Amino acid sequence: MGETDASVSSKRPYLLRAMHEWMSDNAQTPHVLVDATIAGVVVPVEHIDEGRIVLNVSYRAVHALSLGNDLLTFRAQFQGRPFDVSVPVAAVIGIYAKETGQGMVFAESGSEEPEPPDDTGSDPDATRAHLKVVR
Repeated sequence: MGETDASVSSKRPYLLRAMHEWMSDNAQTPHVLVDATIAGVVVPVEHIDEGRIVLNVSYRAVHALSLGNDLLTFRAQFQGRPFDVSVPVAAVIGIYAKETGQGMVFAESGSEEPEPPDDTGSDPDATRAHLKVVR
C-alpha cells in the first residue's frame, strides 16, 4: 500500500470508462445513475427524481461524450431541446446496461472504496504465499 490517499487517483473514472466501453462493444445501452444533489451537476432539473437522474450515455443518444477523470460531459436532446450535460465523476452512483441491468455501483459519492480487512491477525505465516509445485 505505501501510497497516501492524496497521491492515488480515484478508480471511479477508469471503471466508468471501462464499463461504458464493455457495454458499447457488446451492443448494450449504457445508462448512468447520478446523484443530482452533488455540487456541479448540470442536468435538466425536470428529469430529476428524488435527487437522482438516469442518463442514457450511449453513443447513439449523445454527442461529444467525454468521460474524463473529473467530469462526464455530453450534449443530448431532452424533450426535443438540446442540453449540455456536465456531471462530476464523483456524482456518478453507477453505470448499467439498459438491456440486462448488469453494471457497477460505486461507493458513496465523495468517498472511495474501503480498505480490505487485515485478516493476518497474529499468525506470522498468514502473509506468506502458500504455493506448491504441481506436476
